[in-house]
Amino acid sequence: MPSDDDISAEERLIARYFGPLATAPGAFGLHDDAAVVTPPPDCDLVLTTDGVIAGVHFFPDDPPGDVARKVLRMNLSDLAAKGARPIGFLMSIALPPGIGESWIAAFAAGLGEDAAHYGCPLLGGDTDHTPVSLSVSITAFGAVPHGAMIRRSTAKVGDSVVVTGSIGDAALGVLLRKDASLVKNWRLSNGERDHLLGRYLLPRPRNALAAAVLHHASAAMDVSDGLAGDLAKLCRASGVAAEIDVARVPLSAAARAALAADPALIETILTGGDDYEIVLALAPERFAAFRAEADKAGVAATEIGRIAKGQGAARFIQDGKPLAFARPSYSHF
Repeated sequence: MPSDDDISAEERLIARYFGPLATAPGAFGLHDDAAVVTPPPDCDLVLTTDGVIAGVHFFPDDPPGDVARKVLRMNLSDLAAKGARPIGFLMSIALPPGIGESWIAAFAAGLGEDAAHYGCPLLGGDTDHTPVSLSVSITAFGAVPHGAMIRRSTAKVGDSVVVTGSIGDAALGVLLRKDASLVKNWRLSNGERDHLLGRYLLPRPRNALAAAVLHHASAAMDVSDGLAGDLAKLCRASGVAAEIDVARVPLSAAARAALAADPALIETILTGGDDYEIVLALAPERFAAFRAEADKAGVAATEIGRIAKGQGAARFIQDGKPLAFARPSYSHF
């Protein structure tokens, strides 16, 4: 048996905090250099990757457990929009000076709770030190029946455009996180404030709707960079256009209160990002069935417009006029 002197600090950290999360047989308890994933019979693997950097995607003083949940849920949201069932994930984390074991323990606890809840175990990864900002990157794996993954390039003219949940909450939550005085300016109740801050902090991936997306959608993608920008991406990939009635875009009571106080916030709501909802195109006759399945899952589904002939434009119509956005989509560059 190796002595404690033979085991590096990195190995001890992995064994203590991340090894217990590697519950899948192919993860080998994180004792090997790689993992093995066997997809279910007659299924394709769906792969997606996303990450977060302190000061860019989350505030450095956000609770570590919520940081872990956020980065995993960002990837789960992509799988949901593809109609995929989660199988597992790889994670790389780079820790700056000053991050102690209490932070790591809380991070691992939050990660483990969500991995168990969503049925998406840790398969492997890497841990590093960094002289700059903390960063976490996850690659998630899912499964869909062979050839059935829902793409963003297959929307059809005449399809309804549908979005899950509500739009704009997280982007407004970021503004509140930066400037607490906006609570008064927007005339928000404490509950409305907490709702917006919570939607920024923790996405709500719609994995409960993955099967419904798989059965009903012509095309779909998750809304991470703003509804306006992401729908435009879907339209460009499909070689179509979309016309959206802004009045039908689903908003929470908190977002409606903020918008009533400051109508200019409509641009933030539609373009700000971090919604982690699903926008999908489906045949109009399929909407009722999709909405019924969404209702069973406790998730709202709202028809907001139609796919039309065109080349990549997503027009948002308010009071009979198209909106023009200064920045149609969140971008890292």
